[in-house]
Amino acid sequence: MTEASTEAPMIRASAVDKHFGSLHVLKDITLDVPRGQVVVVLGPSGSGKSTLCRVVNRLEPVDSGDIAIDGVPLPAEGRELAELRADVGMVFQQFNLFAHKTIVDNVVLGPVKVRRIDKETARQDAMRLLERVGIADQAGKYPAQLSGGQQQRAAIARALAMRPKVMLFDEPTSALDPEMINEVLDVMADLAAEGMTMLVISHEMGFARRAAHRVLFMDDGEIAEDSTPEDFFRAPRSERATDFLSKILTH
Repeated sequence: MTEASTEAPMIRASAVDKHFGSLHVLKDITLDVPRGQVVVVLGPSGSGKSTLCRVVNRLEPVDSGDIAIDGVPLPAEGRELAELRADVGMVFQQFNLFAHKTIVDNVVLGPVKVRRIDKETARQDAMRLLERVGIADQAGKYPAQLSGGQQQRAAIARALAMRPKVMLFDEPTSALDPEMINEVLDVMADLAAEGMTMLVISHEMGFARRAAHRVLFMDDGEIAEDSTPEDFFRAPRSERATDFLSKILTH
């Protein structure tokens, strides 16, 4: 990738709009995420949260506006976009692991194919990352042999293996059984503590309180609130956020 400005935020979105047909899902989104900051995006279903996450690495193109990663504008397509995506790790709701490859081979694939790292180095890195997320003992197994929580931790290791500048999490615990959620959130909290820039779409209020520097509340395609976790949970500014929290926190 092109060398970036040291002054630039890690993520910058400027006046971003996105439609799906007649549905206006992102409305004039402007957002800066400085390097090392953890931003958790909350909001009701259909508010545009996942779409925001997906436009940041151009899994969805925008209709208007600009997005830059570490000072470099998001390319439209081709090799430059592939290089940028290598800098932006993404963890999805579903784990998206290759079912026919072992866990360690899932982690090795991207660094070898995209980063051109030699296989032995990539394998050593993969084992170190699997150790870091607590599943090194599962390295030789296939995804179907792992629990959902283990598969999601493998997906995080796979994203980290690309040595990304920023990590995007699109509701990474929503497909997990309740007892598996904390093992994934603990890995994410460790990443946050180590200074990884993170944009996290989640309903996990405890994680937002514990690990976020900022909470964004989205409603109807707009960023309705942008505040510290303490301020958001103690005294949300909008009636919509107050209503959302009352429903979430009573469950």
